Amino acid sequence: MFICIKPCFYLAVTVTLVSCSYLLTPSVEPQITQLEKGQYQLDPEHTTVLFKVQHLGLSMYVGRFNDMSASLNFEPNKMAQSSLQAKVQTNSVDVNNKSLEDTLRGDGWFHTEQFPEAVLKTLSVTPTEVENQFQFNAELTLLGVTKPVTLNATFHGGANNMLTGFYTLGFSATGSIKRSDFGMDQYIPMVGDRVDIEIYAEFQKVD
Repeated sequence: MFICIKPCFYLAVTVTLVSCSYLLTPSVEPQITQLEKGQYQLDPEHTTVLFKVQHLGLSMYVGRFNDMSASLNFEPNKMAQSSLQAKVQTNSVDVNNKSLEDTLRGDGWFHTEQFPEAVLKTLSVTPTEVENQFQFNAELTLLGVTKPVTLNATFHGGANNMLTGFYTLGFSATGSIKRSDFGMDQYIPMVGDRVDIEIYAEFQKVD
């Protein structure tokens, strides 16, 4: 009987965890017109902002930022009236190399002491021919320079998140910039001029 206690206990725990997992997994509504409109704030714990740049013509070097915030005014039935504003703290740059991160924070690159934030503000939102996909036409301010940028955005759906208590939207976006447009032109073409951006995020409804 003693021999059976551990296997039975672990089986009971496993069954309980699996059951809880199913109960806590929300039923996601994929139709954008059925999603809840309103004001949303970024959930930074479930957000990733990546950048990719060509290195020596051999590979794509990938980094990320770890500190960001954003607000979204979401109008699912009138997406042209939706808007997004986001801020990234540039000193949170992360390339899994402390020495290089210190270099990137310096004057030749992100110059984080003088320009601690990169700011993105949408100017317009345009539907595409693909369901739930939109073009976010925006302006990006980096190193004191403001330039237009287009993000190709996808809304993956919305649901009530029982773990946080917030109604939550899933969102992703891609785009690209030329770093030289912002005065960051070191080592081109050894380090590529084009920088690809990828965003994976969740937004929590706050009103």
